[in-house]
Formats: sequence, structure tokens, C-alpha cells
Amino acid sequence: MTTTTFPVELRGTAAPTLMWAHEHDVEQAALQQLRNIAALPWVHGVRVMPDVHLGKGATVGSVIAMRDAVSPNAVGVDIGCGMIGVRTSLTAADLPDDLHALRTAVESRIPVGFHAHDDPVDLRRLRPIGATARTAEALRGADAFWARFETLTPRVQQLESRARKQLGSLGGGNHFLEVCLDQDDQVWLQLHSGSRNIGKSLAEVHVAVAKGQPHNQGLVDRDLAVLLAGTPEMDAYLNDLWWAQEYAARSRAVMMTLFVDAVRATFADRDVTFEEVANVHHNYVATEHIDGADLVVTRKGAIRAGAGDLGLIPGSMGTGSYIVRGLGNPASYWSASHGAGRRMSRAAAKRTFTLDDLAAQTAGVECRKDAGVLDEIPGAYKDLDEVIAAQADLVEVVARLRTIVCVKG
Repeated sequence: MTTTTFPVELRGTAAPTLMWAHEHDVEQAALQQLRNIAALPWVHGVRVMPDVHLGKGATVGSVIAMRDAVSPNAVGVDIGCGMIGVRTSLTAADLPDDLHALRTAVESRIPVGFHAHDDPVDLRRLRPIGATARTAEALRGADAFWARFETLTPRVQQLESRARKQLGSLGGGNHFLEVCLDQDDQVWLQLHSGSRNIGKSLAEVHVAVAKGQPHNQGLVDRDLAVLLAGTPEMDAYLNDLWWAQEYAARSRAVMMTLFVDAVRATFADRDVTFEEVANVHHNYVATEHIDGADLVVTRKGAIRAGAGDLGLIPGSMGTGSYIVRGLGNPASYWSASHGAGRRMSRAAAKRTFTLDDLAAQTAGVECRKDAGVLDEIPGAYKDLDEVIAAQADLVEVVARLRTIVCVKG
């Protein structure tokens, strides 16, 4: 990849589709998926990030602007998924040679995979990271937030108890908690997670509703079914989506606070300080003013990169992350990638790599190195540095983080 040839226009699309990737670097199935998206009559334009890869309905790494419509699969089932990055006052010199105890302390506080807390986390007992941090804001108003659960679709009402217990838990797949070092050997904490089972359940309900709408019957890909503005169906979806996005943000806030508690306990002899630097969604919906009109914008595997916006772009186990600042490029609909992006499916990764490969590619990182995370091996992902280079007109690098502890489900 180079930094001088982007964006490029995807050939054969109905709506303008600009890519921060070359066609020959993108799988054919994903290119066809992008053409299917651009063919929807409601689509104003599509923007494609350098981490683009095949998704369900809509590609991961796509930003879609629609007129008076929204496709639930253009957001994805992990509604509100995103990241938080926190800088600490610790440095590499403060860390022990063996980081296993720190990893264990984090894992003992935060359930991973399919697990949840035995009881809902008591938010009153949590110590906010900082009075001005968004994580602190997300710990407030819990009673009013949960009171809105009864406004969600009746088909998820039986899931409230489970949702309460999963708040502040990691999940699996590409979600993670990490301890990192920046270029100055400062210690950072970061995490990646979303709306857990409740977000998935809400998304699946509304995807099914959309597929049943008459205006979607002739679509090339029924997974791209849309809901139309001014209808009860779209109103119901947006009500549930706004709640799920807030759930995801609150869950990350609880997790990061528990993460910080684990670090405080590990370094009890030091007065460690914590500063929240970046806190972003990358699977979400927003109404934005584009080309003179208010449009519904979905970002699925993309962050907002308005001028001055701080964001996190992670790689994979062992490859670290970038803290970036948006340059406010309107050509991308003020967007940037959400990560490195997969270059092969999970099944292909398991066929291609061995546990010895996993151990080699995560050398120097305190993390799981077993079959349960083989599909998350760094080799299954695109080169993070190349992905960052491809979007030099979208973001500037604030810090390069390298992973030293990684917790996964």
C-alpha cells in the first residue's frame, strides 16, 4: 500500500464508492458485497476503510450514508462495539519481569468468553477513573438507563437479568483487554468490547423485521434489508439501537474501572494515576450532514475521524495499536478504520496456523496461547502499519502502542 493513491473509486457501483484500499488487495466477495450495498436505492454513498473485509450483509470497514433508511446489518450484530484507551503514570521500569500475576488479576475481575458476573456489578462501589472521563459519565444514571429496558422490543424482555450480569464482561472473538507500552515506555490500558448478547439479540430481531418488509423483497442480498424513516419499524429499531449503544458504552466503562482496580491492586505501593484518552464506538448509527443533507450514517468497523477526534486503531494479539487524531477529511465521511481487519476467516486461520505459530507470533506477550484463541493469531489479520499508512489523509498518529499483556475470551 502507498499513501499517495487513495482514495480510489470502486468500479461498477451505482452510488459513489471511494476506497482507501486497492481492489486487488480486497477479496472478491467483499468487493461484490460493496457493489450490492451501493446498488440500494436509498444509498447516497459508500466509503471503504483499509481494513475492509467480508461481513454479513455489509462489509466490515464500510461507512454507508443513506437517505431516510437504515440497514441493521450495516451496523452489525455487536451494536455499539468500540474501544477505550487509558494512559497511566506507570512506566516499563515499574513493571515486574513476570506479568502473569497482573494478567490473572485482570481475569479474576472481568469475565470473558460466554461468562458473566455472578451478580450485576454494584456501580456504587466503583471508583471512577476521573471526574471528566466519559467512563465516569457512563457509570451514572444506571436506574434511568435500566428503566428504559421495558421500552425495548418485547422479544428480548426475558433477557434483562442476563444483560445486567453481562454488563462489564468482555465476550469473545476479537474482543480484548490489553496492557501496552507507548514509544516512551509509558503504560497504557485499552479494551475492545460491545453490547454482548443483548445487542446481538436486538439486532437479530430487527434484521428479521427488515427482511419481511415488502420494499426489500427484490434485493440481491436480503441481508441488506432496510427499514424506512417514518415507519414504526425504523422507530422501534432506532429506540433499541440507541439503548444498545449506551449499554455497550456503559459496559466498557465498568470493565475499564475494574481493569484499573486490578492495576491499582497490583501496584498497591504506588500512587498510580489514570487518564482516559480515547473512547469510541466503531459499530454504530449517527445522523450527519453530508453534501448538504442530513443522512443516516452507519459505521460498521469504522471510527469517526473528525478534525481533532481521538481514536484507537488496534491490530491483533501481539501487534499493538495506534492512538490517532482525526484530520476531518470529508471525502471519507469523516471516518477511519477501526483496526487492522481480518485477511482470512477464522476457519481458514485454524487450518493455516499451529499452536507453535501462535506462540511465535505472540512472543513477549503475556496471553493465552492455546487452541481457543488460534483463530485470533496475528497472521490472520492484515498488517497494521500498512493499514495506518493507507489512511494518512484521514488520521495522524499520536502514539504507537505495543502489547505486553493481552486478555481474551
